[in-house]
Amino acid sequence: MHELAIAQSLLKIVEQEALPFRGARVTRIKLRIGKLSAVVPDALRFAFEVISQGGIAEGASLEIEEVPLRLRCHQCKEVFVVEGPFLICPHCEGLDVEMVSGRELEIKSMEIEDGN
Repeated sequence: MHELAIAQSLLKIVEQEALPFRGARVTRIKLRIGKLSAVVPDALRFAFEVISQGGIAEGASLEIEEVPLRLRCHQCKEVFVVEGPFLICPHCEGLDVEMVSGRELEIKSMEIEDGN
């Protein structure tokens, strides 16, 4: 379960970003996770909940935007979302495609409560 390692890295980044706001508490973290990132959102939420206990991010909600796999066809230049296992352009049936999105694993934003 690599979600634990990802949650640990996420917590480290969040704590670092919250340092200038002494006494602050992180209340919400928004993430973008691509379909091909091999991250299970519920497992990541669980791991983050466990490791954040007692820290500035305890109780923070993780809002996860799942980014679909999108490809661009080099033949017809169309961008399309892939739902199944085949990487074939549905417009021209071309096989020469490149990935546009789907491997993201990024922090989009975080909200901090200053404690006052």
